[in-house]
Amino acid sequence: MNSKAIEIIIGTKGEIQIDALGFKGPDCEKATKFLEEALGVLGKKVRKSEYHQRANTTNHLRIGN
Repeated sequence: MNSKAIEIIIGTKGEIQIDALGFKGPDCEKATKFLEEALGVLGKKVRKSEYHQRANTTNHLRIGN
């Protein structure tokens, strides 16, 4: 199972880096949005290779009872 975490790095000059670990696709930005808004992080966004991967989702269809 893939574990997910959000890593926050604060540099010596106060710069903030937020990294979504284990997330794929747009889930990366969804996971960190609240932190970006709360911390006022307005800087360069770097999309890692995981951003361009599809998240594994499974849709189940149940017909009848």
